[in-house]
Amino acid sequence: MDKTTALATQILAGVGGEGNILKLENCMTRVRVEVSDEQRLDLAALKQLPGVKGYIKQGEQHQFIVGPGAAAKVVDAMRALLSGSAQPAVGDAARTKAQAKQKYAAPMSGALKKLADVFIPLIPAFIASGLITGIINLLKRPDIAGQLALDYPNALGLLAIFGSAVFAIMNILVGVNAARVFGGSQAMGGVMAGILSSPALAQITLFGEALQPGRGGVIAVLLVVALMCWVEKRLRTLLPESVELILNPLLTTLVTASLAILILQPIGGAISDAIAHGANLAIDKGGLLVGALLSGLFLPLVLSGLHQGLVPIHVELVQAHGSNPLLPILAMAGVGQVGAALAVLLKTRNARLKKVIKGALPVGILGIGEPLIFGVTLPLGRPFIGACLGGAVGGALISYWKVATVITFGISGLPLALTIVSGKVMLYLAGMLITIIAGFLFTWMMGFNDPEE
Repeated sequence: MDKTTALATQILAGVGGEGNILKLENCMTRVRVEVSDEQRLDLAALKQLPGVKGYIKQGEQHQFIVGPGAAAKVVDAMRALLSGSAQPAVGDAARTKAQAKQKYAAPMSGALKKLADVFIPLIPAFIASGLITGIINLLKRPDIAGQLALDYPNALGLLAIFGSAVFAIMNILVGVNAARVFGGSQAMGGVMAGILSSPALAQITLFGEALQPGRGGVIAVLLVVALMCWVEKRLRTLLPESVELILNPLLTTLVTASLAILILQPIGGAISDAIAHGANLAIDKGGLLVGALLSGLFLPLVLSGLHQGLVPIHVELVQAHGSNPLLPILAMAGVGQVGAALAVLLKTRNARLKKVIKGALPVGILGIGEPLIFGVTLPLGRPFIGACLGGAVGGALISYWKVATVITFGISGLPLALTIVSGKVMLYLAGMLITIIAGFLFTWMMGFNDPEE
């Protein structure tokens, strides 16, 4: 039996077996499980499994950190071990219980979770586009690539198309995903976004002013698609079945698109402008203090799930200004965890903790901080605070130096350096180094209770 299957079998046994699983899924680093009977869950044994680097509970979901790449493999192995369908079946009583829990969940967390579900599937595209754009910036520098840009202009031109494609169709992608999340027709969601982005809008004048294609960006798309889904659902209940298939999309398009152009797109535009200008103003005028607060408080926001509300802000900053000054600041929060973990590694005598840190440090430097956060600093308490303080130091410097990136979100740590705007790369790397040192020193001075084996 290979390691992945062995770990899947052990986790499956620890959560109480197939009959106790309500929901099974994964993200980039975590195996996420919801169970019907908490009493059958053996958390003590699960936390001690060699492949489990950390544990956290968010709402009714138990999350076991197994690392990047491993999470998807472990969940696939667990599903293969389950009898019947790939997704565990839920009994009537258990389903009712799960629906009740979902119904009475905190409204804010549910709304932000839906918001995140719209953008999370786009992360691979953002990563690819950001890194390609960063590579282009490097190839255009004479001190790095010499005459390469002049010798191969067509190659760089193609790379530029590859790197910018996601932003050309951003609104369409958001419209499709938003319709899926809000329970409407995905094709109709794409159509609504296409209407808002159509270049032909510039040729139409309403109330004495020409319309602006793409005004409001993703904010306007989210508002319009949410309305579209509501209209579509209402018409589905009102129209006779014999004509619903034909009249529903027709009426939904006419009603929603009209309200979008007249009301929702201007509102979205005002919100979008306020977000972009407000964020830039706060960073420009706030300097050290704003940078420290943003980075120092970011990981507590992650723990509460409130960080998901920042996703549209990242997208709006890039759409409005072509760069994102917020992401490099927030990236320092994860870098601080690296420094704190190094301090713990040098101080602890716990062999298992040392092993966890050594396995998690490389991916932590690469911007995937969950194994360090949930497997090392957060369970120990004070190192997590030390890491946040270290991140605050780095965030203050990054804000003061006005470092920005061309990517919206999806990567951080060392790989983010490839996407930093020209002239600021060395400042970003200096900020990372200082943040690691600060996180190390804060954690070393604060100390921690070394866990027994």
